[in-house]
Amino acid sequence: MTTTQARPVERRGLIQRFTELCVRYVERLMPDPYLFAVILTLIVVALVALLVRGATAAGVLKAWYGGVWGAQNIFTFAFQMVLVLVTGYTLAEAPVLKRAIVRVASKPTNQVQGALLCFGVSTVFSLLNWGLGLVAGALVARQVAKRLRGAHFGYLIATGFMGYIVWTQGLSSSIALANTDTTSPINVIHKITGMTVPLSLTVFQPYNWVAVIAVVALLSVAIWRMAPSQGLEPDPAVFDEEPEPAAPTGKRTFAEWLENLWILNVIVFAAGITYFVLSGFALNISSMIMLFTITSALLHRTPIRFIRAFSGAAKVSGPLLLQYPLYGGIVGLLGYLPSGSGKALQTVLAEAVVRGADQYTLPFLTFVGSVLISLFVPSGGGHWAVQGPIAVDSALAIGQHSRTYLGLISMSVADGEAVANMIQPFWLLPVLAIAKLNVRQVMGFTVIAFLIGFAVSSVAVLIAPYVI
Repeated sequence: MTTTQARPVERRGLIQRFTELCVRYVERLMPDPYLFAVILTLIVVALVALLVRGATAAGVLKAWYGGVWGAQNIFTFAFQMVLVLVTGYTLAEAPVLKRAIVRVASKPTNQVQGALLCFGVSTVFSLLNWGLGLVAGALVARQVAKRLRGAHFGYLIATGFMGYIVWTQGLSSSIALANTDTTSPINVIHKITGMTVPLSLTVFQPYNWVAVIAVVALLSVAIWRMAPSQGLEPDPAVFDEEPEPAAPTGKRTFAEWLENLWILNVIVFAAGITYFVLSGFALNISSMIMLFTITSALLHRTPIRFIRAFSGAAKVSGPLLLQYPLYGGIVGLLGYLPSGSGKALQTVLAEAVVRGADQYTLPFLTFVGSVLISLFVPSGGGHWAVQGPIAVDSALAIGQHSRTYLGLISMSVADGEAVANMIQPFWLLPVLAIAKLNVRQVMGFTVIAFLIGFAVSSVAVLIAPYVI
């Protein structure tokens, strides 16, 4: 069943006019995300040539290769990130959750209500698991667009993606989780100071959750005011679903019997939960992947249904697999240091941002630097590995050794990464794959989210040093 919404009398407010301007320029200027990554690579190469003393063409090429395929590659972390995304999508496709999505998507009666629903669902799930939050808003948007004829599908998808702006402030925050794990290769604080920082000193701090409430409230108002007057129909292929395999008519083979043996999924779930309890409820990237994998297996009931759902979810990770090596190369270039001379580009950029900072301005300047660096390294954990050592060393240099302050510094980096995602197309790719849209049809709307997120996070990290 579909609902045709009545068009109100058009009243174009300031936010709507500004959004239309952003959409128009993004459509004209934004290249394909793969080309965006290539262009960023060329920019970093130029910056290395200008700012890194002793840089040579051969050295630059070796550094790039090292980041893509060499000893310093990001394949392990990239695979973790892909699994977080795929397991989150698989969980969202579980029959019980899928039915809930369809039921919830039937409630809105107009475009704005639908957009706010997409944003709300994405926000809630992003705070629980970034992979689930990333895809949940798009899945709801798909169902809303199926019912509301004349809605702008790009607007609905964009609002579903906007909820992702809070993921680094939630339970699956790569940086916050790494801070708790002494074995994590990206636990920069532990490597430098020997300390770990629990979640109580990062995601559960008042400056963090008050900022979440503020950005959600302001974005809700912006979403209401930016609603486009023109519609954008989705590609009919968006609603195509793989048919359920026909039930075997004859006697099941032994292989088919095993594939439908639900008790196997229950055993996997029980084993995973038992280990989680024995580990002391340790929350880190690997444990989050494990929890969402075993929960997905349980909710899909039989092994074959879980396998098919996982395989379908893996399809949306294709663009990430294509681009991750390019961003790994950028990380290699940022860390390129000619033997015995100068400073790496990542050090030059990070130090330039925090130069002259004190204990009250360092978190803000670190946040600003994070937004800048996130354009080149759009991954929370990988980004922390680049900027974290400079940020932590800067804090120690001004006499700030407490775990609370170092937790604030790490969250300043995390917030910058999340805000920059609204104008960096890397994590929009799986959402576009679900929606069958191009980046130009969506990112014009998310510019507003970037501006609001930047303002809220700036205020939060400026006030936080006075209250922690």
